[in-house]
Amino acid sequence: MWEAVFLTLKLAGVTTVFLMILGVPLAWWLARSHTWWKEVIGAIVALPLVLPPTVLGFYLLIALSPQSPLGAAIGKTIGFTLPFTFAGLVVGSVIYSLPFAVQPVRNAFEAIGNDPLEAAATLRAGPVDRFFSIALPLARPGLITGAILGFAHTVGEFGVVLMIGGNIPGKTKVLSVAIYDYVETLQWGKAHILAAGMLAFSFLVILSTMLIERRMRRRFP
Repeated sequence: MWEAVFLTLKLAGVTTVFLMILGVPLAWWLARSHTWWKEVIGAIVALPLVLPPTVLGFYLLIALSPQSPLGAAIGKTIGFTLPFTFAGLVVGSVIYSLPFAVQPVRNAFEAIGNDPLEAAATLRAGPVDRFFSIALPLARPGLITGAILGFAHTVGEFGVVLMIGGNIPGKTKVLSVAIYDYVETLQWGKAHILAAGMLAFSFLVILSTMLIERRMRRRFP
């Protein structure tokens, strides 16, 4: 049980780091770009919101398998194939949780408006300086919300992690898979403990997100 808890927290932590590294620049581009096709990219990023997790996991499994050109190239580069490994779980989790990290950050960047950035530009602040000195501090509530939602969504994943990672104890058996296992084997007590813990965790996540959004509305009425 505790092995699954530790593995889930490790997966969620690593995934959140990659979500912020990839999601913040992407959210900035989606918020500031004026190209018509940015909404096409936005729609692709948001696909996991409506796509069944097993469908996404299935196509990721095919794409990353040793038989596919992409999977073969990755395997040759890193020395191992991604399916049924922790690294494969990270890849699947990043793709599946990306919209939960990108959208709050994008909303925060859009809420800033042009005035603070234009004022900084009149003081000869360059684009990079404006981004790090003005945009990121002002968008901090959105960044925190995106990180919390990305972390929490990864903790609760089931379909994607089961498809791409399977059920290998100590390697890919995360909390959601462990609960499914306990129910299948009629170990109701262990299933109740893990399910109740995830229920409490989900409540805290929702409450934290609502409080952050309330603070954000006060800052940008």
